[in-house]
Amino acid sequence: MTTDSSRKVRVALVFGGRSSEHPVSCATAAGVMAAIDKDRFEVIPIGIAKDGRWVLGEDDLSALSLEPGHLPEVPDGGNEVRIPLAMGERTLSVLEPGQPPRDLGGVDVVFPLLHGPFGEDGTIQGLMELADLPYVGSGVLASAAMMDKHFMKGVFTSHGLPVGPFVTITDRQWRRDPQAALASVEPLGYPVFVKPARAGSSVGITRVRQAEQLRAAIELAREHDPKVVVEAAIFGREIECGVLESRDGAVPRISEPGEIAVERGHDFYDFDAKYLASDGVRLSCPADLPEQDARKIKAMASEAFEAAGCEGLARVDFFYTPDRRIILNEINTMPGFTPHSMFPQVWQASGMSYPQLISELIDLALERKLGLR
Repeated sequence: MTTDSSRKVRVALVFGGRSSEHPVSCATAAGVMAAIDKDRFEVIPIGIAKDGRWVLGEDDLSALSLEPGHLPEVPDGGNEVRIPLAMGERTLSVLEPGQPPRDLGGVDVVFPLLHGPFGEDGTIQGLMELADLPYVGSGVLASAAMMDKHFMKGVFTSHGLPVGPFVTITDRQWRRDPQAALASVEPLGYPVFVKPARAGSSVGITRVRQAEQLRAAIELAREHDPKVVVEAAIFGREIECGVLESRDGAVPRISEPGEIAVERGHDFYDFDAKYLASDGVRLSCPADLPEQDARKIKAMASEAFEAAGCEGLARVDFFYTPDRRIILNEINTMPGFTPHSMFPQVWQASGMSYPQLISELIDLALERKLGLR
């Protein structure tokens, strides 16, 4: 797709959403709105309230900040936004109480800054495909499969990529025979990590040190997702790589590997450590690794991106063990994207600033065709 170079590209920034990661998405939107190249882009902020309504947002960045004691959210009383579903029609409209629909103008591209279910999982991607609207990030299948840790690990193992031992507990299994589900975890040993299968930002995750704690941890995870993944603890360093799609079918671009080190105050890299901690967590890039192993990690990140069929961007997470084994943990198709998140930081260390990264992702979306590809 091409746009008139004499005008600004109109970007619909979609944030919030129905998942438990709603506050993180709001904070991400604040970061992007503050850093986007305003000489090139005109931003239309669209918030998705927790009840699922799409409302016209405002440029009040302070209201969207994520701080201790303040979890931002999209207000549910704003003017409702409607998107067209006819091919070639890209004009948004706003519904105001007691007024006829107001034309908001057309958009060139959608930047969905949504995390978790009902956003990152292929749902909004499918809506954008139906609406014939270009959008940033992976398509429907890659977004859905990589959101589900069970299917994600299946994709990786089918491509010969190493993943750690795990067990999946479906809603049916838990309701039918919880004792059998609990017993299925025993071969993993302890400690284990109990996770919602389709959530991120460490929401609903518990580190379980003994069998007596397992049932409560599963019930907590099920508050966020009826499907649960239990992973054997892997002792090692947490290494992450950013991936960007390349143009013209070239191999993906890989950032320098970065490392997360939780030094104090947290059992693991949980929600508070990711978004609220001012100390006790160290992010470093490039990670201090043997050159040969750094190359292996970058190559594996590229393989994971290709195996999953990702587009646009992704962050690939690894464990690096003391005996120099490299184990693929997961891939995030819409990684944390605040200015302080790991994905922008590893690209900053690799020579691409946060504003440049935003522009690059929008340009990639504008160049990509819609539909089957």
